[in-house]
Amino acid sequence: MKRRDIIRHIEKYGCQLLREGGNHSVYINRSAQKTSTLPRHKEINEFLARKICRDLQIPDP
Repeated sequence: MKRRDIIRHIEKYGCQLLREGGNHSVYINRSAQKTSTLPRHKEINEFLARKICRDLQIPDP
C-alpha cells in the first residue's frame, strides 16, 4: 500500500498528524486517545497498515 493512501485513509477517520520524526510520522486519534507511528517509506506492508489502523482504533483499509 502506498504511504499517501494510508495517510488519506487515517485522516478520513479523524486522525491527525501529531509530529514528524526522522524516520516516522506520529498520528493521533484524539477521540480514542490512541497514537501510532507511520514509517517514511513509499510502500507500507499490508500487515503494517492493518496494525496502524488497529492501533488508532479505526477500520482497516
